[in-house]
Amino acid sequence: MKHTLSVLVEDEAGVLTRIAGLFARRGFNIESLAVGPAEQLGISRITMVVTGDDRVIEQLTKQLYKLIHVLKVQDITETPCVERELMLLKVNANSTTRSEVVELAQIFRARVVDVAEDSLIIEVVGDPGKMVAIVQVLNKFGIREISRTGKIALTRESGVNTEYLKSLEAKI
Repeated sequence: MKHTLSVLVEDEAGVLTRIAGLFARRGFNIESLAVGPAEQLGISRITMVVTGDDRVIEQLTKQLYKLIHVLKVQDITETPCVERELMLLKVNANSTTRSEVVELAQIFRARVVDVAEDSLIIEVVGDPGKMVAIVQVLNKFGIREISRTGKIALTRESGVNTEYLKSLEAKI
């Protein structure tokens, strides 16, 4: 099962290397990784997606807490949260297909950020499911390049689980 971990660390040189080394020594792959400044000066938030069962994630969490600059580790997989990714797609788009590609991008609330004679670069922001969906739709035009950030996430203070609400809407 995929787990999303949110890790607060002191903003010190080498912290990310030590965390990556911890995962590598134990043979775990980090599927997604995003690092950036947190709400407090001198603190960074690392959001990572890793695969493993609950027991493995619990062990990894304990190991992370042993690292000197790690302040807080949360497994937010089952916690209601807002998740986003950023993706840039370079798509084939000549004069005959360009308008269709732009229309499809607009359906996904994506933006065209570069136009060339035979291609477009599209910026997409959203949850990971949206990324998969737009790639599937635009695949027929030919995707030249993709660049994606890792998933970032913050827990919802409201506690509202929008995934649960979406499942209710689907039943109606």
